[in-house]
Amino acid sequence: MKRIILILLSVLALNQAQAQGKKTEKATFGMGCFWCTEAIFQRLKGVTAVKSGYEGGRLANPTYEEVCTGATGHAEVLEISYNPMVISYDELLEVFWKSHDPTTLNRQGADSGTQYRSVVFYHNAEQKALADKYKAALNKNNAFGKPVVTAVEAAKPFYVAENYHQNYYLKNGSEPYCRAVILPKMQKLEKIFKAKLKN
Repeated sequence: MKRIILILLSVLALNQAQAQGKKTEKATFGMGCFWCTEAIFQRLKGVTAVKSGYEGGRLANPTYEEVCTGATGHAEVLEISYNPMVISYDELLEVFWKSHDPTTLNRQGADSGTQYRSVVFYHNAEQKALADKYKAALNKNNAFGKPVVTAVEAAKPFYVAENYHQNYYLKNGSEPYCRAVILPKMQKLEKIFKAKLKN
């Protein structure tokens, strides 16, 4: 009897571990400078990790300096790990599209170049379908007054950016750039998505 109980407990523990392992999924978005956008997704309930990095280019292990030339084809992106039981991919897409200008090709504010393009890198067919559907609805409703130019592409190799780019706003929030450019985005986030934010 003890042996059966031990086997059952082992099976339950394994099933629970597998279920927990499936709780985290990935979303990858490019929406301009990752310094400006990383802090937004870090504030959302259900987001467990955000890494700034590079994706969509031709060069393996690119450096920030190489990506900044625009010659590598990479975009500055965020790789977001999230718990879909707490926040859905649809909700992440909503934050993505409302937190930058998806109508400007290869530009966000003063930042211009293909590395600042608006892009969704999808990780599965469901993410592609949701991104395409959302983009089509935005364009049908003329939500931005101009066509959404966001690219929807299959995920490619992701390269983590250098350490000094990670948690940039958390480490440098008092810097003039952070106060002038990132803080207004955070204030907008507080207004629009207050119920979705971590305490």
